Amino acid sequence: MVRALGLPFDPIERAGETWEQRFGPAAAMRAATSVFRVQQILLARFDEVLRPHGLTFARYEVLVLLTFSRTGQLPLKVIGSRLMVHPTSVTNAIDRLVAAGFVDRRPNPADGRGVLAGITERGRAVVEVATGELTALDFGLGELPAAEQETLFEVLRRVRLGAGDVAGVDPAPSAEG
Repeated sequence: MVRALGLPFDPIERAGETWEQRFGPAAAMRAATSVFRVQQILLARFDEVLRPHGLTFARYEVLVLLTFSRTGQLPLKVIGSRLMVHPTSVTNAIDRLVAAGFVDRRPNPADGRGVLAGITERGRAVVEVATGELTALDFGLGELPAAEQETLFEVLRRVRLGAGDVAGVDPAPSAEG
């Protein structure tokens, strides 16, 4: 469980006040710092749910991606690009998933040097259970109503698009958004 700070004040708001006195507008600093703190909170909540299943959130994401694939298997390089992680991280996650019996590894017939990761029945079963638990937790965002969760996604999406996560997409909000 995430360690509650239990402070008598909001440390990010306090830092924002000091920031404004010393450096100027603090809105961007407060927002960015809040994103990092929320990431810590969410990862702690996910870990609490996933740890009993022998999973981290990174490994869970790999399993979900494999369940989304038509054949239940994907090349490791595709997993890395879809999850936006370094190849070393993919290899590490796959090694752990293979050791747990959730994934198997096989040569890629379409690429003589490539490797495919395929989800096992045991992996599919753990995804079903873990997904149910994460969904019941509202993916750690239960404090926000659904409409605010959608707004949060749209706001953060603009930052991701501005960083080039999707080629050729304008990060500006759409006419209907």
